[in-house]
Amino acid sequence: MDPGNNTGISKFHLLGLSDEPELQPLIFGLFLSMYLITVFGNLLIILTISSDSHLHTTMYFFLSKLSFIDICFTSTTVPKMLWNIQTHSKVINYAGCLSQMYFFILFAGVDIFLLTVMAYDRFVAIWHPLHYMVIMNPQLCGLLVLVSWIMSILNSLLQTLTVLWLSFCTEVKIPHFFCELNQMIQLACSDTFLNTMVMYFAALLLAGAPLAGVLYSYSKIVSSTICGISSAQGKYTAFSTCASHFSIVSLFYCTSLGVYLSSAAPQSSHSSAVASVMYTGSHPC
Repeated sequence: MDPGNNTGISKFHLLGLSDEPELQPLIFGLFLSMYLITVFGNLLIILTISSDSHLHTTMYFFLSKLSFIDICFTSTTVPKMLWNIQTHSKVINYAGCLSQMYFFILFAGVDIFLLTVMAYDRFVAIWHPLHYMVIMNPQLCGLLVLVSWIMSILNSLLQTLTVLWLSFCTEVKIPHFFCELNQMIQLACSDTFLNTMVMYFAALLLAGAPLAGVLYSYSKIVSSTICGISSAQGKYTAFSTCASHFSIVSLFYCTSLGVYLSSAAPQSSHSSAVASVMYTGSHPC
């Protein structure tokens, strides 16, 4: 099989969340509101951190990077969906679909790695407070962000290139509001064994391993808080610095897992699309 778009198909149809015409204004308003809250909320975080010298610390350095990624992540899918609703069109061309999928995987990967790095940062802050500034020095922080980008770029490039080898039938209808990798693989007319193996191996390596790191970091934080901190005020401070971050991690991983479990069954495509709303449109930090 030659790589590329073997069937000559030039466009896909994004079915979205609903075919009901009367629901389109409601969906448009809901997603527009979520998108604006996400963008302006994260922009406010970035501006606040950059303008306040007291916030020029390691934790807020990572938070500002995460806020920027969340803006990019949401902007990959939601504006196209809003445009399709406004123009009453569900079409996305082949190149646009692949580009959307590439950037979605890219920003999702960076998001995962940054959440893991932030968990490690909190682990060091609570377990090694006296050596925190030495361990989490600016060079290491910059290196961690750089590695996050490199790993995510390589993964996204690999996933997108494997899709280029697939053949698609004419009039491909994607039961989603964006070009999601798993749905693209399921709709291909050619053999998808390699794509499926690459997708799940990458998910295990690049999502499972960071999740294990997050869980390990927070298990150590909890054990340290319970066993090593005697005062109630100290325990409250330790938990309060980690609770919001852990809730974001839980939301991201739980909804992502729900998407891929539900989309494994063809009849669950609508459930997969609805679950995707949680991690594409609700990322204000």
